[in-house]
Amino acid sequence: MKESLMRITPRFVDLLALYRAELLERVVPFWLTHAIDWPNGGILTCISDDGQVLSTDKYMWSQLRAIWTFSALYNRIEARQEWLDVARHIFDFAKKYGRDEQGQWVFCVNQAGQILQGATSIYADGFAMYGLTEFARATGDSAAIDLALETYENVQRRLARPGSYNTEPYPLPAGVKAHGISMIFSLVFHQLGRFLNRQDIIEAGLYHAREVMDVYRRPEQKLLYEFTYLDGSLLDSPQGRAIVPGHAIESMWFMMHIFRRFGDAERIRRAIETIKWHVELGWDDEYGGLLLARDAAGGTPWWKFADSKIWWPHTEALYALLLAYELSKEKWCLDWFARVHNYAFSHYPVTPYGEWTQKLDRQGRKFTETVALPVKDPFHLPRALIYCIEVLERLADKAPGVIAAV
Repeated sequence: MKESLMRITPRFVDLLALYRAELLERVVPFWLTHAIDWPNGGILTCISDDGQVLSTDKYMWSQLRAIWTFSALYNRIEARQEWLDVARHIFDFAKKYGRDEQGQWVFCVNQAGQILQGATSIYADGFAMYGLTEFARATGDSAAIDLALETYENVQRRLARPGSYNTEPYPLPAGVKAHGISMIFSLVFHQLGRFLNRQDIIEAGLYHAREVMDVYRRPEQKLLYEFTYLDGSLLDSPQGRAIVPGHAIESMWFMMHIFRRFGDAERIRRAIETIKWHVELGWDDEYGGLLLARDAAGGTPWWKFADSKIWWPHTEALYALLLAYELSKEKWCLDWFARVHNYAFSHYPVTPYGEWTQKLDRQGRKFTETVALPVKDPFHLPRALIYCIEVLERLADKAPGVIAAV
């Protein structure tokens, strides 16, 4: 009984120790041991839970996300040269092989860097800016800065012409726009603009943040939609009714990062409120965990594997709920954090190897079908742990003896 009580009521300082251990003793060593392709460049991310390489193909957005992660470890956790060396190793590969002749980031290359699938997703360009900005923050590398700026200018030209870019693995019908586009570019423009002190880039990010909050977020329905028509009106179709709770939750911590820089307390309040809507919508009361997708009208969801329990919505919710608590001090944030934490840590960690398994069915059983891409990236989990550690350090410093409701 005492062990059970301690499990569900640690102090912030205890949670901090747990999350640091998960990141530094298990997750990061998994990637350093199994995945860095020192002979050929880059990182191998088509990899099993036990570290076996399943394919040597390299999805470019996986490379670019990994640059962010190893740079962020260096910038935010500890300035270990080993981590920076990995970030530079992946950066060198991506810089050499990652773009086509038009300066667009490609989707997939083989182990040696030859293009297998070209520029089929502008999301890759978003992850490029994300990783390059964090790497430049670690190194001051002028080539990374130049590449990030070239990508920004290229993306802005394409975003101004709907239909001129692709959005794999979720293609858009003609006349439709996606929350995911404004979501990612709100954050990556904001971060690049702040890093370079470029007000025009900051404003470009703010435009997309307002799109997220004012177009896709619908307070009258307590929902954040994944798709609208170009004029912002809703699609009356299964795709138009798609709600992805984990995506909405992730998007809202992006919004909190952006709007606290502007001191916009009202938009922060709305973002926190939106997190609450979607943890409540997504939670499976029967089996626990967050369902991948819902239908806005309560029908059969359009999104594939809608009733699955994927790891990344849970990692995003962990950080979003902790940050929401830090900014609001509302008790429900910790209550929901407890539920998500206990589900995630009892279902996803693969104890002998260190990383988390990614895909569970509704009952919590592992399955192997590809949900979006056939990859296990060093991204959602380490990013969430990095950011949770930062919040927990602040909370533990302010109130080291306070119980954290987990």
